Amino acid sequence: TPLTPLTPKKISSKIPFKIIQLKCMEKQTKNTEKVKQTLNGHFAWIEADFFIREAVLEDASVIWQTIYDNRDYLRTWLPFVDNLREVADEEEFLKTQLSVPYKERNIVFVIMCGNELCGLVGFVTTDNINHRTEIGYWLIPKYQGRGIMSRCVRHLCKWVVSERGINRIQIRCATGNRPSNAIPQRLGFTLEGIEREGELLLEGKYTDLNVYSILKNEVENWIN
Repeated sequence: TPLTPLTPKKISSKIPFKIIQLKCMEKQTKNTEKVKQTLNGHFAWIEADFFIREAVLEDASVIWQTIYDNRDYLRTWLPFVDNLREVADEEEFLKTQLSVPYKERNIVFVIMCGNELCGLVGFVTTDNINHRTEIGYWLIPKYQGRGIMSRCVRHLCKWVVSERGINRIQIRCATGNRPSNAIPQRLGFTLEGIEREGELLLEGKYTDLNVYSILKNEVENWIN
């Protein structure tokens, strides 16, 4: 069934990010500690021009617009995209996430190149009793093929092991989604098997999912 057209809602160039007033941070890495003090949650440089930080409610408009602008690409593998009809849907998602105490929440991170949102990466279905979690992610096409998501996932694996005491990290990817599968493969995750018809995609079609995992001791053995 074709997607019902949405009315474009182009976001003002005055993006209401908490980080926006710190445009110079792209080059002035000496100010990292000052920047971190202005933000809630975790902040990290991934490489010279890219950083991640926890998503906040003020990010909802830009996240929604980025998804809208890349909708045809993203909806192929991300079933939730068709349910984001307006900015309020993204706001509700972030409110739900942020209402959970910081040490217990499934943190969602924005991936930034200067003032531009490149994608999201974060934790889902965390089981603190059994010390396990899952990582999900998406990246807009113009930033793919540069190793950005691999670096983000690697950083989050190391962070969640050291800060949250997680023992098992899982990633599930549709078997046909090559870019997504490349991330755990590149990072040395173990392919445990296939979850048959594990996700419902467009037009009622189910897809098999490759299930990858990596353990705490394996992450701790990474060099650097």
